[in-house]
Amino acid sequence: MPSPRQDALTIFRAALKAADPVLAVRRFLRREGHLLIAGAKRYPLRRFERIFVLGAGKASASMAGAVETILGARITGGLIVTKYDHGLALKRVQLVESAHPVPDEAGVKGARRLGEIADQAGAQDLVIMLMSGGASALTPYPVPPITLAEKQETTKLLLACGANIHEINTVRKHLSGIKGGQLARRAAPATLITLMLSDVIGDPMDVIGSGPTVSDPSTFAAAVAILGNYELTRRVPTSVLARLQQGGAGQVEETPKPGDRAFRRAQNLIVGSNRLAVDAAAAKARQLGYRPLVLSTFVEGETREIARMHAAIAREVLASSRPVRPPACLISGGETTVTIRGKGLGGRNQEFVLAAAIDLAGVKGVTVLSAGTDGTDGPTDAAGAIGDGATAERANARQLSPNAMLAENDSYHFFDALGDLIRTGPTRTNVNDVRLLLVR
Repeated sequence: MPSPRQDALTIFRAALKAADPVLAVRRFLRREGHLLIAGAKRYPLRRFERIFVLGAGKASASMAGAVETILGARITGGLIVTKYDHGLALKRVQLVESAHPVPDEAGVKGARRLGEIADQAGAQDLVIMLMSGGASALTPYPVPPITLAEKQETTKLLLACGANIHEINTVRKHLSGIKGGQLARRAAPATLITLMLSDVIGDPMDVIGSGPTVSDPSTFAAAVAILGNYELTRRVPTSVLARLQQGGAGQVEETPKPGDRAFRRAQNLIVGSNRLAVDAAAAKARQLGYRPLVLSTFVEGETREIARMHAAIAREVLASSRPVRPPACLISGGETTVTIRGKGLGGRNQEFVLAAAIDLAGVKGVTVLSAGTDGTDGPTDAAGAIGDGATAERANARQLSPNAMLAENDSYHFFDALGDLIRTGPTRTNVNDVRLLLVR
């Protein structure tokens, strides 16, 4: 009989399969003779002189491969920007790999090339844009006089302060030459179809990859306010603050808003999301004999607090069979944040499992797994970690202090020493995180 740990890994693998980017594209895009069908819309291919395929994100190479299978030689060319080691061989579309989560020079070159190709598109052309998680960091396009180094510094400050993805991307949009609908502005009047694999809670299109082809409701003033809320106004580079303040004063053109002519010939589709992955996890859990309960796919907030809340629910299930009777599988999705105070190494998923394991120390019958569907958790080679009520005891036997390592944000070295890291390698997809608590 499989152990709870084996069951948890099996359930997570089912969630990964449901997030497959190739299947996601094929569910929404297909060709019937001379017609290209995207969602509910039909496009006569004879109408287009050229077809360009652009994209950015950890899953964008796989998505592009699916589009190449559908359209073949009708594709004129294009460019995909993905994370290092996430690329694959493409026939009609060029590939660039760049850094995530802190951007690098390769990403700058890739982003500029995306803008140049969009500039080439005319009224008789079709641009297919493929977006997935990580696109914002992978395609930095700092507006002069902002430099890449200053963009990197700003990104690091935002990642470390506990800002959520909505806030981070609001700032990114207003420092960029393509984000926040500006790529659509550059591609107009071409026909534009965007397929998005969502890694953002609630699937807001303007936040996924900072929405380069979507109207942007955020403003320069909102970006300035975010820096103030996290006490970053005096810490970000002066060029960054000056750009945002000038925009807030109306001295810099705003990103295109709803109703802008840039979106008159644009269609945007969500082709995959965290919800689909969580639903697949629930189905697999039921197949393995657990009663699945999806807590939420909208979970966000400070990782440690979210972990303690999940641990408390698991305790309630053990004590009173509420809100579900054992054997149970509690499932949640979304993306939490870590406010970095220590000097250790880790990611939000590893930190979640460590915090939960501390709260569940000595409790029998609960297994905890948290992992990112992209195969990467923070700046580590692990997707996440797995633990249970015996994790703290095992750690203490190895002279590892769970509380001290949590305080140091050093969850990676904690679980690496125990052999409890989850390493999937690059999955070439990204639909946020999946968290599981098995209660038996």
